[in-house]
Amino acid sequence: MNPTSDAPVIVVLGATGGIGRAVTQKAAARGARLVLGARNPEALHQLAAETRATAHPLDATSSESVLGIVQAAVDQHGRIDGIVNCVGSILLKPAHLTSEDEYRQTLALNLDSAFFTVKHAARPMMKTGGSIVLCSSAVARTGLFNHEAIAAAKAGIVGLMQSAAATYAQRGIRVNCVAPGLVETPMSERLTSNEASRKASESMHALGRLGQPHDVAEAIDWLLDSARSGWVTGQVIGVDGGLGTVRPR
Repeated sequence: MNPTSDAPVIVVLGATGGIGRAVTQKAAARGARLVLGARNPEALHQLAAETRATAHPLDATSSESVLGIVQAAVDQHGRIDGIVNCVGSILLKPAHLTSEDEYRQTLALNLDSAFFTVKHAARPMMKTGGSIVLCSSAVARTGLFNHEAIAAAKAGIVGLMQSAAATYAQRGIRVNCVAPGLVETPMSERLTSNEASRKASESMHALGRLGQPHDVAEAIDWLLDSARSGWVTGQVIGVDGGLGTVRPR
């Protein structure tokens, strides 16, 4: 669908990842005007061409870089109606084997990028309202072994989201997050490509399968669309095959 001048303006950070790409495609299908950010310029420009979007190379761990894509969207379209941060990482190590660099990088990619998303998107949204969607994880609320650093970062995102939802509600800004289980994406390939590891992961999900990017993208697209989710804020939406709440037999 071709975007129109009154179509919603959506910014997607981490657009070329598995979930980010699925979110981009769903938003494009409903005619949104898209501004896409990612680190890989070649993949980013290709996705932008496929979805009639604007590409903006991005380092989401940099406050200045996140401000740049937000400002570019406002300069081009006059406003932002929704922004989602799909930037993230997976680190499976116990705390005593996690280096300080690994820990800092995990926080930067996940929590810092989420904070910068809220920080810089909130100001232009104060004029018109809008939706901010962050990506946490089932591991933020369920203790799983060897997840200390990533669990700390993803739990921080939940706290950030809830506080921001309270802060900006009177401005008409909704802030929510999704909390996926293990999703089959290029980022998780190291886990999903090994048959034994894959079967073990599947058995932890009550529905008996791993997630697909479109599973999570459906929830994100719904949260971004104020016509469908306009009375939802401060929520953690688990899209996790039951991993966070259900123990299979």
